[in-house]
Amino acid sequence: MGIRVTYRRRHSFNTTSNKVRKVKTPGGRIVVQYPNKRTSATACTDSYKRVLLNGLKRVRPQQLRKLTRSNRTVSRAYGGVLSSGALKERIIRAYLVEEAKIHFFFIIISQNQQKQFQQKF
Repeated sequence: MGIRVTYRRRHSFNTTSNKVRKVKTPGGRIVVQYPNKRTSATACTDSYKRVLLNGLKRVRPQQLRKLTRSNRTVSRAYGGVLSSGALKERIIRAYLVEEAKIHFFFIIISQNQQKQFQQKF
């Protein structure tokens, strides 16, 4: 049986938010310490795979707000939100959509010109 200690905070249930460490003080007492939660790495929001983002600190949201901007983000469009691969896919997709619009526009123009040519003769 372990050494009995009393919790210092509100509830006495063994939940994920109420984890404790038992520490012996120099005076010989055993007290409870509350360790910080482990942080997960920031992941790309767009990828279907869980791609972890490089260049960002692994901290809890409260400390993240206190960090400088250079530690919170990456200096790129959508830096700190999308992975470089996901951003590359978005750029290529946007380019191809614009190309398709232009191609479609030229097809319509050529069809109109053919109709006008056939009406003349």
